[in-house]
Amino acid sequence: MKQKRALITGITGQDGSYLAEFLLSKDYEVLGMVRRSSTINFERIKHIQDEITIVSGDLLDQASLIDIIERYRPVEVYNLAAQSFVQTSWTQPVFTGEVTGLGVTRLLDAIRLVDPDIRFYQASSSEMFGKVREVPQNELTPFYPRSPYGVAKVYGHWITVNYRESYNLFTSSGICFNHESPRRGHEFVTRKIARAAAQIKSGLQNELRLGNMDAQRDWGYAPDYVRGMWMMLQQEEPEDFILSTGVTHTVEEFARIAFEVVGLDFRDYTVQDPRFMRPAEVDLLVGNPGKAQSKLGWQATTSFQDLVRIMVEAELENTDKE
Repeated sequence: MKQKRALITGITGQDGSYLAEFLLSKDYEVLGMVRRSSTINFERIKHIQDEITIVSGDLLDQASLIDIIERYRPVEVYNLAAQSFVQTSWTQPVFTGEVTGLGVTRLLDAIRLVDPDIRFYQASSSEMFGKVREVPQNELTPFYPRSPYGVAKVYGHWITVNYRESYNLFTSSGICFNHESPRRGHEFVTRKIARAAAQIKSGLQNELRLGNMDAQRDWGYAPDYVRGMWMMLQQEEPEDFILSTGVTHTVEEFARIAFEVVGLDFRDYTVQDPRFMRPAEVDLLVGNPGKAQSKLGWQATTSFQDLVRIMVEAELENTDKE
C-alpha cells in the first residue's frame, strides 16, 4: 500500500508538532511548511526533524503554495498556520486578516487549481463564537467574534465551506475549543500560569499578573485534538465538527490547581492587572462535542486536572534545566 503524504502548515506550532508525531505514527510521509526566516524556531519538532520534510512557503504568497502542492502532491493538507494570538490581533489586525483569513483562500485556491482531490482540514476556532448566542455552542450556533483574530477565523471557516459547496472539494473545519500542552506558546495564559507556578516555587519569580480571572474556557489537551483533526479527513463526506470537552473552567481555577501542584496557594502570588484585559472580552466558551462523538467516535480523554498537572510538571523540568 502506497504511503500517504500529508502537508502541515504551522508545523512548528503546538498543534503542528503533535499532528506531525501522530501522522508519523500512522506511517504517513509528513511535509511541514515554514516561512523563510532567520529566526525559525524548530524547538517543538527537533526530536522528529529527521523524519519529516521541511518545505518553504507562505500563506501570504499563493505562488509558493501552488509550487509546494505541484511538487509534492500531498493527499491531505492540514492548515494550522495563523497569527494565532488573540491579544496580538488587536495591534496587528490587518496582518491577522491577511494570514488567518485570506491565507486560507490562497491555500484552498492552490488546491483547486492543482489537485482538487486533496483532502483539506481548516483549523477553525471557538473564538468565532465570541459573544455567544447559546450555551453550549454547537456546529449550528451563530458566530459573533469579539476580536480581529475571531473575525479572521470566521472568514477562514466560511471560505472553507464555500469552496466545499462551490467546487466540490473535500474540505472540513474543526472548530477547536481551547487546547493546551507544555508546547503552548509562552504568551498564552495557561502556559504563563504553569510557568509562573514553577518559577515561584523555585524562587525565580515573585508574582503572577493576570487579566480577567473569571473568564471561562473549555480546556482540553492538544494531542487529543490533533487525533480528531485526522479523523475528520478519514470520513466519507466532508463536514465541520466541534472538538471540545464540553466542560468549562475559569482562569482562576487553572491558577489554583497549578499552584496546588507545587504546594502553594495561588492567592498569595496572583495580582489582577488591567493591562491584560481584552478590549472586548469573551466571557464564556463551552462546546458541545456530541457530533464528533457520534460521527467520528472522538472524545477528549485527558481531564482538566491532568492537563494542568502535565503542564506544571513540564515547567518544573524546564526550571531545573535552567
